[in-house]
Amino acid sequence: MNRKQKKVLIRIVVSILLTVVLVLLPDWQWKWVLYLLPYLVIGYDILLKAAKGVRNRQPFDENFLMAVATVGAMLLGEYLEGVAVMLFYQIGELFQSYAVGKSRRNISELMDIRPDYANIEEQDGQLVQVDPDEVETGTVIVVRPGEKIPIDGVVVEGVSTLNTSALTGESVPRDIQPGDEVISGCINMTALLKIRTSREFGESTVSKILDLVENASSKKSKSENFIAKFARIYTPVVCFSALALAVLPPLVRMLMGLDGAWGDWVYRALTFLVISCPCALVISIPLSFFAGIGGASRAGVLIKGSNYMETLAGVRCVVMDKTGTMTEGIFEVSGVHHNTIDADKLLEYAALAESYSTHPISQSIRRAYGRQPDQTRVCEVQELGGHGITALVDGVKVAVGNDKLMKQLGVDFIDCQAAGTVVHVALDGKYAGHILISDRLKPDAKQAIAQLRRIGVSKTIMLTGDRKIAGEAAAKELGVDQVYSELLPGDKVAKVEQLLKECRKREKLAFVGDGINDAPVLSLADVGIAMGALGSDAAIEAADVVLMDDNPLKIAKAIRIARKCLRIVYENIFFAIGVKLLCLILGAVGLANMWLAIFADVGVMVIAVLNAIRVLSVRKL
Repeated sequence: MNRKQKKVLIRIVVSILLTVVLVLLPDWQWKWVLYLLPYLVIGYDILLKAAKGVRNRQPFDENFLMAVATVGAMLLGEYLEGVAVMLFYQIGELFQSYAVGKSRRNISELMDIRPDYANIEEQDGQLVQVDPDEVETGTVIVVRPGEKIPIDGVVVEGVSTLNTSALTGESVPRDIQPGDEVISGCINMTALLKIRTSREFGESTVSKILDLVENASSKKSKSENFIAKFARIYTPVVCFSALALAVLPPLVRMLMGLDGAWGDWVYRALTFLVISCPCALVISIPLSFFAGIGGASRAGVLIKGSNYMETLAGVRCVVMDKTGTMTEGIFEVSGVHHNTIDADKLLEYAALAESYSTHPISQSIRRAYGRQPDQTRVCEVQELGGHGITALVDGVKVAVGNDKLMKQLGVDFIDCQAAGTVVHVALDGKYAGHILISDRLKPDAKQAIAQLRRIGVSKTIMLTGDRKIAGEAAAKELGVDQVYSELLPGDKVAKVEQLLKECRKREKLAFVGDGINDAPVLSLADVGIAMGALGSDAAIEAADVVLMDDNPLKIAKAIRIARKCLRIVYENIFFAIGVKLLCLILGAVGLANMWLAIFADVGVMVIAVLNAIRVLSVRKL
């Protein structure tokens, strides 16, 4: 407990002890004065908040309801019940405060990735700890075994293993060596590392993730907005209803010549007020979403707000990109076919033409070439988006690309019947052969599709820029329902727009991409999920949900977490409203006393809060 919670706990204990002593004392005329002691010990802050609300012309909240109900009970001579209402209300408040703190602590486990310092080595070899914010880009920092990497960068010295569990939720270590990129938030496990920072701390992965989680509560779901509006209308209505219950029946009885029984009706009205307090709803619904976001964060699933949590729960159609999402995104040259020149010479021309490109396919061709391309042999490079590259290599006009490029240049090409990405090569306008490049499916990709189907996702669709034969082969192996191949980035946007129109009214569509070149489609879908996003700025910016590793099984897990959260939200709404309506009716007809009112208020709140924090348990989902 924090200091404030401990203070409230002490007040509760003191108030209980004083009340027990007063109950044991014999009745006497001024005993009510003594009851003010436990009442004020436990309730003075509620009375002050209620008075402040009245002064600010915003009286209708739970503090006002508790103040009116308990003061009224004391004036009617129900001293024990007045103290008990305030006492149990404070116990309930302490309980919910502790539950919120528990949720925050689960999120703070993620916050442990925040580095406290960065080590900089001085000329005499001594390490100096500085604030990460003070480290400039390009500075070499030292990370000792057991320390967190404070800023994104590139390893310049040392071979070690990183623990990425704080980011991914998984304990699988990652081996790194000089030249590898590393991101902040990971823990260096085995050996000393020297890292050259590639960005400032404020732009690093850890800062972006912390900012994302800290601001998640600002994006409210429809359920939260409904409860907030409901409470603003509901509280004044019940206050005036209680006033009517206290005044109208006695007046009617007096007009009929009967005893007004004002004390009985005022007591009923006060009971009505205690029962009607909306604490269970106002507290448990936001807490459910907050706990859901915290639990998901621990599992390596970052959800940017409760509105996205609510949308994710309704997903029935999952559209996914192929490369980097369902495949490993590591391309390898698997063959050179129909070549009219030596295969090595064909690879050399292709590697030189692709030497300026950062595309993964270009990189795979350069790796197959096996040497560093001499870029002085290359000029007049022109990259044609979605088609390929043309360049002048040793005076030879080289064209490297797909079918569309060959058709554009008027080159007759030979199609390949093998599954994979085909890169055609033309030299001086004549076909020279093609290079076949393969990309392996991720080990868990097939199981991920099966899990989506198991949790009720009715349609799985894969989009790819690959040839039809390669797309269909991958789709068949994965077991997806539909595949659309040979799509340019703009075609993917148009296809998702079409699929959104085909979805039923309450069915939501999720698009899963690698977050690097899928930003337009991630933004277009009902909910965008970024896969393989460890350190990808584009993913963190564009997606609504970020999976902090490249495991496709997390897609189904994210949906299950969201559905569990929303199910608990609806359970709390129906339970709280149902119990309160029943108790309000019983209170209005005189069948409920203050003790039942305490259960309807504090008891229901405690049960709803207990139910809400179940969302934190996501490990087995």
